Amino acid sequence: MAVDPKPKGRINQLLIVVTGSVILIGAVLIYFLILRGVYGRIDENTFMPDSKILKDFFLGGKPKIAILYSKYTENMLPEGSTWLNDNITTWEKFLGNLKYEFDIISDQNIESGKLFEYQLLILPGSKSLSDKEVTNIKKFVDRGGSLFATSGIASYSDGGKWRGWEFFSEVFGVRFTKEMRSDEYTKVHTLRGGLPLTANIPTGFPLKVATWDLPIAVEVLDPRTTQTSFWYNYRLEDGLVREGIKKTAGIANGSYGYGRFVWMGFELNSVIGVQEDYVYFDRLFQNCMNWLLYQPIAYTKDWPNGYEAAAILTPNLNEEISNVTNLLEILKAENVKATFFIDPVKIEPHKKLITSLTGYGEFGAIVDIGYLASVKDSVNNLIGLDDQIYKLRNSKSVLESKLNTQVLGIWPYYGLFDQNTISAVIKTGYKYILTDSLTDRSVPKTIIRGDNRIISMTKTARDDYEVIRDFGLTLPDFQFYTYQEDIDRVLFEGGLYIFKLHTEYQCKPENIEVVREVIKDLKKKKFWVTTGSEILKWFEKKDYVELRVERRGRTRISLKVSNPGKQTINNLVVHVDLNDKAENISIDSEIIGTKMPEINFDKNSSKVLLNINNLEAGESRTYLVDYDRVEL
Repeated sequence: MAVDPKPKGRINQLLIVVTGSVILIGAVLIYFLILRGVYGRIDENTFMPDSKILKDFFLGGKPKIAILYSKYTENMLPEGSTWLNDNITTWEKFLGNLKYEFDIISDQNIESGKLFEYQLLILPGSKSLSDKEVTNIKKFVDRGGSLFATSGIASYSDGGKWRGWEFFSEVFGVRFTKEMRSDEYTKVHTLRGGLPLTANIPTGFPLKVATWDLPIAVEVLDPRTTQTSFWYNYRLEDGLVREGIKKTAGIANGSYGYGRFVWMGFELNSVIGVQEDYVYFDRLFQNCMNWLLYQPIAYTKDWPNGYEAAAILTPNLNEEISNVTNLLEILKAENVKATFFIDPVKIEPHKKLITSLTGYGEFGAIVDIGYLASVKDSVNNLIGLDDQIYKLRNSKSVLESKLNTQVLGIWPYYGLFDQNTISAVIKTGYKYILTDSLTDRSVPKTIIRGDNRIISMTKTARDDYEVIRDFGLTLPDFQFYTYQEDIDRVLFEGGLYIFKLHTEYQCKPENIEVVREVIKDLKKKKFWVTTGSEILKWFEKKDYVELRVERRGRTRISLKVSNPGKQTINNLVVHVDLNDKAENISIDSEIIGTKMPEINFDKNSSKVLLNINNLEAGESRTYLVDYDRVEL
């Protein structure tokens, strides 16, 4: 039998090589696509570890944060003082709560250059530093390091000699203005809104800071520095409001060279108050750390897209009610609505006139629920719950029946309310309350009682009782300038300006044109000039919004926006601070069909603004923001 010299089933080595190559290339492409799906735009650095990563893996990575325990500063303190040690302990506690690792370093470590091993240097109350320390700290920040400092750092030499404020001026771009007096036990320290450092803290929130450490104020001089807060209290202090705010910055942040800094004019131990004060200060601290360590920060803007602040006009129909007619032509010409407040007993003598006002806005009730019996001991003589319920219900019923309109707001006659008032407001169907008493913010506050919510709005500016009656400013120019100071302050904070005027003062013929000028100024400065019920509707929706932001890879941010409320949200503006030098921004989503927002990108601040519409009740959306890094 003949044997076939050509064996069958011979292996084709070329085919194996080609097939294997195709499989390998496919596997790499799939791996690359998976990486891209998770981390966005990637390069070789995303999946190829560099020498630093390998070194940290095998030898153990060092903490990126260092806290200076300055013996030079401790030597200046009275013998036996634990002030510096107590401050360091507080820093350790705050950093530990955020799960940050850190090293405690000495003056000599900074003098020898050890600080260049870290990403963030913390200087708690380090008033006394050597010339070598000052030089190295400047180099550290200039080369890209981050600095978190408190009080008058570097104002003394290592030998305790006065050096001055040169470090402040050069590195922070500020000028020392004053030291707080210790005869005032506490000072109110007002936080601005709409900034990365104050993200998710109520606009205008007043931190309570003890003065035992003699906190300091500065004036921001350099455009690279942002004023985050101010000490000036317009309610208690004399002087011009604009100047008072400008010259009393207590927190500032900005850049120096390639690095960043946050400065606070007080020590962490100086913050006092109730639980809410500590909660918001913790949030402020965490925002500062995120900003200094280049982590993304997300927060919602207080007002609808296109507005920097908000304002409502609240004419009180008290005496000389016929003067309100002087206001109507201005409201019509300027195309704005007012929120009129009136005691129901005053309707009947002017019923035809007051009924006609429904075409110019909406109505709220002025209700007498008691008064402040003693300014000295601040005892509130407010009536009991049942009596408050009776008065509120009766006022609402009378107004709605006689004016044939819905009444949602109440203004207590003496501007005060208590816990009984909140319960009474809820039980009688009101939705918001305005007050003359001081509150903890310059934006509305949502008060929750079980399943019920109401909105509280505080009078954030001086009214015509103060400007005309008390100050005696009868000239329109002086009236307008005084109102404008408060407008500028509220704009600086990003809050709600409540223009409370009375028919017997600002609505008089000789004063009424000031109202027109105020409205024009508000519009020019991008205030949302609206009504109490519109503010209510906005905050009923906005307060339900939840945000979660995280970095995925080097050039991707994941943002989750949720609406656990009961109403669809439109015109919601979400700020995302990338905390990275970026260009070529794009946005995508993990789920096909997700409604995409309009986006705007500010290259100078690295902020992405998302204008979100039709966010339905119970809906959550996850957006993926990708960008290219700009290497410096």
